[in-house]
Amino acid sequence: MGATTAKKSRKPSGKSSKTSLNLADKRRLLEEMLFARRFEERCYEAYVERKIGGFLHLYCGQEACCYGVMEAARPGFDYVITGYRDHIHAIKCGADPKRVMAELYGKETGCCKGRGGSMHIFDTEKRFMGGYALVAQPFPLAAGLAKTIKMQGGEEIAICFLGDAANNQGNFHETLNMASIWKLPVLFVCENNMYGIGTRIDRSTAVLDQHVRAGTAYNMQVDVADGQDVEAVYAAAVKAVDYVRGQRKPYFLELKTYRYRGHSMSDSNAYRSKEEEQEWASRDPLYILRDRLIKAKKLTMKQFEDMDRGIIKQIEDEIIQFAEESPEPDPDPAEAEKYVLAENDPYVLVTNLGGK
Repeated sequence: MGATTAKKSRKPSGKSSKTSLNLADKRRLLEEMLFARRFEERCYEAYVERKIGGFLHLYCGQEACCYGVMEAARPGFDYVITGYRDHIHAIKCGADPKRVMAELYGKETGCCKGRGGSMHIFDTEKRFMGGYALVAQPFPLAAGLAKTIKMQGGEEIAICFLGDAANNQGNFHETLNMASIWKLPVLFVCENNMYGIGTRIDRSTAVLDQHVRAGTAYNMQVDVADGQDVEAVYAAAVKAVDYVRGQRKPYFLELKTYRYRGHSMSDSNAYRSKEEEQEWASRDPLYILRDRLIKAKKLTMKQFEDMDRGIIKQIEDEIIQFAEESPEPDPDPAEAEKYVLAENDPYVLVTNLGGK
């Protein structure tokens, strides 16, 4: 993949990471994270209305992870890859939210022309490389991107976002070992929300601190931060990004976070206690930043509520309307031949097995 998508190194878009966020940065990040929350909640509603089908994994509660890390990186310049909880990562990288929503609706105007759906959001122009359904699949792909960057001598880095449960797959261990040996410019971001579908981490994993696993076993620079506080994430991410970009070596950053909805829309969420959910709800990343700005007299509750109403209106009037009014995918066979479909692939036909 890397060899075909990173043919030529671009010039960096934007300045190097700042060590701290100014007031304008914080206000913008609050608005961006609030947009992400309302976007995902509207996806939930559209799924219930049966306008979105298939699988749907929502990011509510984990917004500070993506926005804090990518604020320290260079969206659209650095290569980003993640798993199936991918809508918000794509948008932060610069993907058009209208095209992301249209993809969820399965429309021709979607970023994958309606062929990918929720788990396969892609925007190579913004260097967002997916959106993958298989657990731990992005690990080796991120290493491949980083290997390509290294061979071409670029300034880019690869950033791989995945959950804690992916770390029990063989791909995790093989990739981190290779990344360390080959000194690849890749940042692994573990969004540790404590659950692999419905299994809590202490029931499935021997070493609970994921950064300890990476640092001890693979001789890698590591860190851990509060994934509910975007300022804490940003501070840790600045160190991580600057290290990977400057030293051209891998780094593992663990972010302790929590998803507010079930693993997917089919998840009843019955395995978590109400007390645990309430505890994490009290540490909502949006409200942590909002209350901090209000306490510093840099924001009022009315300004926040006005911001919220404006975002909800934008999503409804622009994004949802675009998705609903967009055409269905083109059924033209000539168009279908551009995609890897079973009926077009001789390697999956029984008559071609064994060279016959």
